Amino acid sequence: MNKTSLPKSSMKIVLLEGVHANARQMFEQDGYTHIVEYPKALESDALKEALSDARFVGIRSRTRLTEEVLSHAPHLAAIGCFCIGTNQVDLDAAERLGIPVFNAPFANTRSVAELVLGELILLLRGIPEKNAAAHRGQWMKSASGSVEARGKTLAIIGYGHIGSQVGLLAEGLGMQVRFYDIENKLALGNAQPCSSFEEAVADADVVTFHVPATEQTRNMLNRNTLAMMKPGVAVINASRGTVVEVADLVEALESGHVRGAAVDVFPVEPESNAHEFVSPLRAFDNVILTPHIGGSTQEAQANIGLEVAEKLIRYSNTGATVGAVNFPPVALPEQAGAYRLLHIHHNEPGILSRINELFSQRRINILGQHLQTTRQIGYVVTDIDRQSDEGILAELRAVPGTIRARLLY
Repeated sequence: MNKTSLPKSSMKIVLLEGVHANARQMFEQDGYTHIVEYPKALESDALKEALSDARFVGIRSRTRLTEEVLSHAPHLAAIGCFCIGTNQVDLDAAERLGIPVFNAPFANTRSVAELVLGELILLLRGIPEKNAAAHRGQWMKSASGSVEARGKTLAIIGYGHIGSQVGLLAEGLGMQVRFYDIENKLALGNAQPCSSFEEAVADADVVTFHVPATEQTRNMLNRNTLAMMKPGVAVINASRGTVVEVADLVEALESGHVRGAAVDVFPVEPESNAHEFVSPLRAFDNVILTPHIGGSTQEAQANIGLEVAEKLIRYSNTGATVGAVNFPPVALPEQAGAYRLLHIHHNEPGILSRINELFSQRRINILGQHLQTTRQIGYVVTDIDRQSDEGILAELRAVPGTIRARLLY
């Protein structure tokens, strides 16, 4: 079969928003040398122009890949979100266009956990308000209300990768750890699982949230759930901005029911560093406000750069989509001497039969094949055992329901 896929050195890769340098190094080491980098996000028209001939794009949180933008990127094969979230990408549109989207969901776990631990200690010691007073020239030297973390109870709401790491670090301080999750999770260390939110937060000295943004978690911290907590509790949210009903937290801070809070994510956040951050929480000295930087460490960014670049390279080299957030998970082992074909199509009955009928008509033997589907699409990777004329690829693309097909190698 004549090779129709571009050589690696000709595939344009666009990296935006200062993606970590080790991502570029990984691409170059694998032979991908046509790399264009932008230090910041691009506006719509400039973004469309940059992606018009791109095969891969790497972004962080500011770039918006809407359906309109994606429709102007006809050669785009995959998207890499060099961050945790993927809300900045129209995942449904990317799926319909046959573009898998990869991210790094766990690369910043340690960074977030360490920030939460530090905030926990500061809140228990009453440091935020003492620090604010000192900046105003006031000297608040007092042990009143200042307590050690050792022996105190930490309630973790959401016991995933980050929540469980927070628990282990807190145990190292001598804290009693309990957690609540909607799924059964294996407890690490001496953490105690709870059967309900109320059981977890009752009598807890600190409550920290590590849950995804869903309808179930929307405004999870509200007037009613705050009432389940004892007076003097400290609360931390480093998960999603929709988790906290800010007005209710303000009310609890004003009444003194909550001794202090640390918030890293907000329902509405500035579009850039040039815009003002607006929140009623700014009025409180005993609230630690951070600009969505829970995972923003050099170590986390380096880990993200490696993880996402590796996923993009693996997809480009082998067609593997394991780890994509909007695509069927497919990974077929490489076979020496085989020719690999990728076919993305609408999830309709009979398409795989038509594909295999084409191979049969040409007396091409299939060495390996893997099909997976989602509600919208199907993705099949096929290895064949001998060369054929280039017509087979054209015929695959002509199969009704085909979104895209390509010869990988």
